[in-house]
Amino acid sequence: MNNPKKDRIDRLARSTATRSSAGPGGEKAGTTGRGTAPTAVADAGHVSGGEGVSLLASAWSRLRRNPLFLIGAAITIVFVLLALVSPWIAPHDPAARLLESQIRQQTNPIPRAQDGFPLGADWFGRDLLSRLLVGSRQTLFVGVFATLGGLTGGLILGTLAGAFGGWVDALVMRIVDVMLSIPSLLMAFSIAAIFANPSQLTVIIAIAVVQIPVFARLLRGSMMAQRHSDHVLAARALGVKKAPIVFRHMLPNALGPVIVQATLVLAVAIIDAAALSFLGLGSPDDRTPEWGQMLGASQQYLAGHPHLAFYPAACIIVVALGFTFMGESLREALDPKTRR
Repeated sequence: MNNPKKDRIDRLARSTATRSSAGPGGEKAGTTGRGTAPTAVADAGHVSGGEGVSLLASAWSRLRRNPLFLIGAAITIVFVLLALVSPWIAPHDPAARLLESQIRQQTNPIPRAQDGFPLGADWFGRDLLSRLLVGSRQTLFVGVFATLGGLTGGLILGTLAGAFGGWVDALVMRIVDVMLSIPSLLMAFSIAAIFANPSQLTVIIAIAVVQIPVFARLLRGSMMAQRHSDHVLAARALGVKKAPIVFRHMLPNALGPVIVQATLVLAVAIIDAAALSFLGLGSPDDRTPEWGQMLGASQQYLAGHPHLAFYPAACIIVVALGFTFMGESLREALDPKTRR
């Protein structure tokens, strides 16, 4: 009976002997009696074409073939670029009442589209296109800073719970459970209503507080998985202190899912900010436009001039879809359980 392991050892031995006899400049030996090419000892166990790739490289190879990610990334890039350069590309001052003379309160209070005003004007004669462009900056500002605030608070709570465990973990998780038991928009509305003078800062604070438990629970779960990984156990065996283990080994390896979640939360933050502004809890100064504020103020003209509400609502929906497509694609590409 043939022994495959013994045959492989014999072939490796013959290959080594042949290479030694041929010298450094000798040619490769021919096939063995079994018709199999000899294998060098250095190549034993090597699988041709099986070179490993990093997680990021593997994820990018899938993302660039994912149409949803490409669509979401394109929408996001266009939105960010428009928000950054909007004050310079806006055709008019968003607060200037340039078409106020055309407003006829009895027959047609809203100026229609005309030369220099492709989308027309609002009920004060202000250019609608300029207000939409400048409003994108305010919407991005609120969404990004609300997400960063929630991410910072979630990192603190999640790190405490995942690093210490025990009663610290139990206390933090009970606080998180209480916050998650309240509907997010209701909690944001309650927090924003506490402040006497509503502004963009109050909207940012309200949305950031709502997002804290989402990040805290996700980070805590990732860090709990890292506590029993091989590299953490090796660091403990070498006598590394707890703080370096947490901040050098556990936290960096647990941040991947949290960063992906931040892209999804950014879409939710933009929608929540628009909802709070729609309800009148945002900045009362309409000279600085914001999409949710424009949407809320246009409801009294909805019957005769629905385009005043359609444009800001469409902008909010498209931008939220862009961030959602990009975040879901990133999550699927980085999560081994959902890779296609």
